[in-house]
Amino acid sequence: MALNIVLFQPEIPPNTGNIARSCAATGTKLHLIKPLGFSIEDKHVKRAGLDYWDLLNLKVYENLEEFFQSYPSSTFFFATTKGKKFYTEVQFEDECFIMFGKETAGLPPELLKAHEEQCIRIPMVENEKARSLNLSNSVNIILYEALRQNGFQNLT
Repeated sequence: MALNIVLFQPEIPPNTGNIARSCAATGTKLHLIKPLGFSIEDKHVKRAGLDYWDLLNLKVYENLEEFFQSYPSSTFFFATTKGKKFYTEVQFEDECFIMFGKETAGLPPELLKAHEEQCIRIPMVENEKARSLNLSNSVNIILYEALRQNGFQNLT
């Protein structure tokens, strides 16, 4: 079982570091789409990821087009507060990609519109002040659901 977490233009170093640590601990590939709001060498990214960086399968892309050209026939899910389906209502398959947007703006609206049926969300209360969960928490919630659906393969 190999899953793929994709971060579109992440902005906050500790979030990416925490996500990198989760990916390393679960054998999940991490894909970062530029521009990044920090350097991958940033001490805050490194600190959050602890000593897991050498365990991480990481790939960085210059832009969204380069990313999609690299995986033309793959299955994608797009995590957004605007998704019509809960993340528990889809089947995460081996090698699928789960994309998350940047902390301040999420994923581009045109991307979400083009892939409406693959948009998923985490349920929350309706409140204009509670707009979304923390990015690293959101990744972990959905990542572990995908792993659970697939019997936690290769994990002990």
